[in-house]
Amino acid sequence: MAITTKGQIGLTGNTAIAYAMKQINPDVCPAYPITPSTGIIEDFAGFVADGEVDTEMITVESEHSAMSACIGAEAAGARVMTATSSQGLALMWEMLYIASGMRLPIVLTNVNRALSAPINIHCDHSDSMGARDAGWVQLYSETVQEAYDNLIQAIRIAEHTDVLLPTMVCLDGFITSHAIENISLISDADVKGFIGAYKPAHALLDVEHPITYGAMSLPDNYIEFKHEQSRAMARSKAVVSAIGAEFGKKFGRSYGLFDAYRLEDADSVIVILNSAAGTTKVAVDELRAQGKKVGMLRPRLFRPFPFEELAKALSGAKAIAVLDRVDSMNGFGGPLFNEIRSALYETDSRPKVMSRIYGLGGRDYKVKDALGVYDELGKVVSTGKVETLQKYITL
Repeated sequence: MAITTKGQIGLTGNTAIAYAMKQINPDVCPAYPITPSTGIIEDFAGFVADGEVDTEMITVESEHSAMSACIGAEAAGARVMTATSSQGLALMWEMLYIASGMRLPIVLTNVNRALSAPINIHCDHSDSMGARDAGWVQLYSETVQEAYDNLIQAIRIAEHTDVLLPTMVCLDGFITSHAIENISLISDADVKGFIGAYKPAHALLDVEHPITYGAMSLPDNYIEFKHEQSRAMARSKAVVSAIGAEFGKKFGRSYGLFDAYRLEDADSVIVILNSAAGTTKVAVDELRAQGKKVGMLRPRLFRPFPFEELAKALSGAKAIAVLDRVDSMNGFGGPLFNEIRSALYETDSRPKVMSRIYGLGGRDYKVKDALGVYDELGKVVSTGKVETLQKYITL
């Protein structure tokens, strides 16, 4: 694949991720392809076959085996990356907790796809949100450019000595993974300079400093392990901010914990993840042209959840709709809604917050859908009351 790093080039999200992996040149990549992330592994396998990377590519019999191999390779001292989607991430479920509990900085790209049943290969966020409490740092990507940039930063985040936790980069299946967008690539040398050489904190193959992974831990010390893991997750928020700022200084594209769009004086705000933010911005611009005070906030970091920063950013709003591309099946809205509402509980203004579930299984989310939500929010601003706390839209 002939790709130049000068100027802009049109790439799909999957190809951009595979190219970032080539530039990172991980030591090991265990993988079992699954739609819609298959293109990542196909393209990267091509780089391996052509000798463009030194990576040991391990083809396994399942995604559970893929994450098991990731854990073994990372514990041995290798820099490890992989990719998956949907049922593949679900099949890794047992091993996701082990990777995090062992403090192994594996980097995984998850191309968001609906979980079965019924069988569906299109986008929603049920896969990564199902793993939201597995102890992985989670970054969400609006565009192909951001997915590419996030993956490079994820290496630094996961391997940071204050973190040492696996990190997941999420992008929307087909919408971002298969769409071609113009992006600016970084040179191979600059990527390598930014991420640096991998120096594992602990490695099973370091015979001069022997360690144990996966030992038994009973009630006398298990909670201490979890406490340290939780503290590391909390510390990662500052690391994500610092690395995003450093990335911006070096490459001209800065990243924070969230993207605020025309939020400064907004009375009505939509909070939404990933690619649907772009559609929402179009609606914001249309309504702003009509003199309406509307805005949007897109969280980039979901785990750890930056509750203080988000609460501060949203404290000036009067009415907020949190749009989830997944249902928690709790009868009380989606996971992003529950976290945003909780974050706002201690604020003095305490804006009205409602939950809207949208786009499950790849159902289109259009500008008219966003406009409909802003119309609802306008009524809440006028009356001070939320008529329907939680409901599905795009039905």
